[in-house]
Amino acid sequence: MEQFEILDPRFRSFVVPNAPLIKLGEGFGWLEGPVWFADLDCLLVSDIPNDRILRWTEDGGVSVFRQPSGFANGHYRDRQGRLIGCSHRNRCITRTETCGTITVLADRYEGKRLNAPNDIVCKSDGTIWFSDPHYGINTDYEGGKQVPELPPLLYRLDPRDGSLRVMADDFAGPNGLAFSPDERLLYVAETGGQFDENPVQHIRVFEVHDDGRRLAGGRVFHKINPGYADGFRVDEDGNIWSSAADGVHCIDADGTPLGVIRVPFTVSNLTFGGRNRSRLFICASHTLYAIYTNQRGAQRP
Repeated sequence: MEQFEILDPRFRSFVVPNAPLIKLGEGFGWLEGPVWFADLDCLLVSDIPNDRILRWTEDGGVSVFRQPSGFANGHYRDRQGRLIGCSHRNRCITRTETCGTITVLADRYEGKRLNAPNDIVCKSDGTIWFSDPHYGINTDYEGGKQVPELPPLLYRLDPRDGSLRVMADDFAGPNGLAFSPDERLLYVAETGGQFDENPVQHIRVFEVHDDGRRLAGGRVFHKINPGYADGFRVDEDGNIWSSAADGVHCIDADGTPLGVIRVPFTVSNLTFGGRNRSRLFICASHTLYAIYTNQRGAQRP
């Protein structure tokens, strides 16, 4: 199998021909929520069905960071470097303080329990944005069957006053999300109806207005095929690197597909990290991979 599929000549300069796809670990349940800690030189990643967060380092390999984890899914770091994350089982957003204690930042909206927070990002103003579909409480595999009290929604949480605001309510199943490098755009995966005859497999893009208090637009930006845009990240030039059934798809800011990094298993999520933020860590079903690229992950303003 060829490692790279070049769909646009620009993609040739994004990848390194002699940089192999390296297996970092295998035998997990379903990997999700990767987040890089540059100051600690480590990766944290969720193994959802096994109710744990794993830690990977170059020297030590894979170890258990936290178990139980509340069937954690997506993770990010806030402006102070603390770990923020999504819990399926506990249906909440958490923050791990520097002392190690865990603070629940949000678990209800207008008195009703959140569904199963899925993926999460932090904006440069400190606000936390997350998707809240039903996936995590639909089965016992990823957290346990529970009854949803709210429709699938996209939220903005301001941890300074605890306010929680719905930013978009027209999703069948909001999933991964990421801001453009200048934070003027927000990309959100729509993966609703996965068991329907015609499932939704696209990424939508919204314009961010009013200092991040309002979204506009929401058009379809790109349709992933095969598979779904479960999770994705943006590089410093504004290109989107998205999960798919056959690997990682790279798409430019206009929605044009540039190329594919082939991966043996379905990719659920990914993140940039390592030296100069140019190493791509890839969650592929039960296996964790990494590959060096010639692009760097975006830094927040």
